[in-house]
Amino acid sequence: MDGHKKSYYIDVGTGHITSNATSSTWSYKIEATDEEITQLRELFDQNYSTEWKNFFRAHVPFLEYHHDKDNDAYDSTIQQVYGLLHKLGDDEAKSHIESMNILPK
Repeated sequence: MDGHKKSYYIDVGTGHITSNATSSTWSYKIEATDEEITQLRELFDQNYSTEWKNFFRAHVPFLEYHHDKDNDAYDSTIQQVYGLLHKLGDDEAKSHIESMNILPK
C-alpha cells in the first residue's frame, strides 16, 4: 500500500470517513495513509458491533453498566479512536481532543 498521506474528514458519532469536506458533516480533519484509515475503519466497525451488544444488554435490568464488559470494550475502543485522531489530526482536532480529557495520561 501507498505510504502517502491524504486528507480525510471524520465524524466519530456516525463513524463516517470521507475524503470530501463537503459531502457530509464532519468533526475532525486528519492526514492519514491508507493503512491508518483501515485501522480507523476497523475501530469504528468494532464499536458498531459493540453498540448492538450494548443495546440488547440495556434491556436486561439486573446488569449494571459498570459491571458490563461490553461497555468497557466500547470505552476502550473509543479511546483508541480519539488517540488515533489526535495523532493524525490537524491542530484544531488535536486541541479539541485534548480539551475533552479523553486520552489516557
